[in-house]
Amino acid sequence: MTVVSVLHVAQPTDGGVAGYVVAACRDQMLRGWNVTVACPPEGRLAEELSRLGVPSLAWPAGRSPGAASLDEARRLGRLVEARRPDVVHLHASKAGLAGRLALRGSVPTLFQPHAWSWLAVGGAVRRASIAWERAAARWTTLFVCVGAAEAEQGRAMRVRGRYTVVRNGVDLDRFRPAGDDVRAAARRQLDIRQTAPVAVCVGRVTRQKGQDVLVPAWRLVRDRCPDAELVLVGDGDLLPALRDTAPPGVRFAGAATDVRPWLAAADLVVLPSRWEGLPLTALEALATGRPVVASAVPGLVEVVAPGTGALVPPQDPAALADALTQRLRDRTGTATEGAAAARHAHRFDLTHTFDRLAAVTGSLVPQGVLA
Repeated sequence: MTVVSVLHVAQPTDGGVAGYVVAACRDQMLRGWNVTVACPPEGRLAEELSRLGVPSLAWPAGRSPGAASLDEARRLGRLVEARRPDVVHLHASKAGLAGRLALRGSVPTLFQPHAWSWLAVGGAVRRASIAWERAAARWTTLFVCVGAAEAEQGRAMRVRGRYTVVRNGVDLDRFRPAGDDVRAAARRQLDIRQTAPVAVCVGRVTRQKGQDVLVPAWRLVRDRCPDAELVLVGDGDLLPALRDTAPPGVRFAGAATDVRPWLAAADLVVLPSRWEGLPLTALEALATGRPVVASAVPGLVEVVAPGTGALVPPQDPAALADALTQRLRDRTGTATEGAAAARHAHRFDLTHTFDRLAAVTGSLVPQGVLA
């Protein structure tokens, strides 16, 4: 039996990407693989890996491309040369840039976009991002996409190569349906009124996640549902501006290492994103038994099924407010959607995700046999 040696490379080091890398490493270690992660030494990811006992290599790298990118690629190349893994797995656009510049196909290379880089930008930068992905495809052994929509987006932009879909999943043992008693306990813990209709938004407070659409929408919600409360869980660059403009009934909770109490406390979860891959927060909300009100963008359309919440046009505060108000005023109907959401979540069992990831990773190892 051959023991597979995998080097994961990750930047960013927070949010869903960090959570995914940690969970993937945990699974692969249980399979008996040699797993290492190259990532910036500061931040949530390095801390989680240390707690888990996963070896990590310090790879200082900024989140965005820039003048330092070539030096970052060279440093990464030296780490790979010293480690000599069977497979390198690059997570998100920055690691994808540095890793493919450094390796140029010399080692079997998985690239997992976790949402394509061009979705975040416009104009000349968008065109450059697409051109880069087309060029880098020659150094990509396999594109690993978190959902079918992500693969379709790559092909639509003529990023040619081998694609496979390893759909994101949720740990159904860790995220379980939270009934009325659990909701009440969570609200006591978090100091939320027991009788209040509550919407929770979990995610980095950035343009991508769309809280700047949600906060104006909340003014409309409060006009029709004056006792409703909105909780924003997360940190990010939009926080100062949103704090200054938020209407009554909005609470800024900051980042949370464990979002389960916030999900349990909610009547529903809202994701007003402008773009996504296939967001873990949506899956975690469904598994907790909370309906999801979300933007109708690729990735979220793949997750929110009829009867488990609502999909609304992106960047449309009025439509978002309508969907939220309807559910916050009809808590019986919202509970029915929540029960359906919990059942739907079983389609996204994390066990299946990592069985699939192990199969595609192992297939790239010459004469490799999965542990």
